[in-house]
Amino acid sequence: MSQTRIRIYQVDAFSSQVFAGNPAAICPLEEWLPDDQMQAIAGENNLSETAFFVREGDGYALRWFTPAVEVDLCGHATLASAFIILNDLTPSANSVRFQTKSGTLVVNREGDLFSMDFPSRPPAECDVHPKLVQALGGGPQTVLAARDYLVVYASEEEVRKLEPNMQSLAEVDKFAVIVTAPGKDVDFVSRFFAPAKGVPEDPVTGSAHTTLIPYWSKRLGKTKLHAYQVSKLGGELWCEDRGDRVTMSGKAARFMEGTIYL
Repeated sequence: MSQTRIRIYQVDAFSSQVFAGNPAAICPLEEWLPDDQMQAIAGENNLSETAFFVREGDGYALRWFTPAVEVDLCGHATLASAFIILNDLTPSANSVRFQTKSGTLVVNREGDLFSMDFPSRPPAECDVHPKLVQALGGGPQTVLAARDYLVVYASEEEVRKLEPNMQSLAEVDKFAVIVTAPGKDVDFVSRFFAPAKGVPEDPVTGSAHTTLIPYWSKRLGKTKLHAYQVSKLGGELWCEDRGDRVTMSGKAARFMEGTIYL
């Protein structure tokens, strides 16, 4: 019996070396697989995101899946997809355009940095789910929200020490929870939790920075920002607030490539 073979890559995004940043699985396709099959592949990979893309005109259609659900925006798997396209598929190009559930996303290669142009999602005042603060721990200064809750703490140390109750956090009424504070060596630090979506803690989260960047830009009075996500793996981002759009840049490292047999 013949089998379908799909190329798969694993790239550590927002890091210049393997075993850091955020690992994403990347699957170039000739045509879309059934949704349940792509979801099953993402579950089998058991990474925070698996990205699938199909050539479409002068760019690519791109979709992202956690082990549990398809999502509307993912930064690190977009960066990882661009890394594979610009290094392996079209190495003479320095830019790639993706069509996604969040509109057109462009990634430009500038030396060893990959710069992503994303929509801004500034946070606003909100009603706070009664389990949120208790589930996170600590004493946050303020809670705002866009797609995700944005919970602001006073110090980097407090963010690093949080040990959330994931079962309780999975019951809150937003897609995910971002925690953040001023950084000691960077403008701000963050962590990201989405247990209800199959991602207890995401190592480095581009989509979270669509909310973090406008918040910290306004608070610090500057448009260019240096950020670090203080997860166990950790990842570094160079960011810019451009009004209704944000730019986030990072490096990437190839970890693995192989073949899926279906």
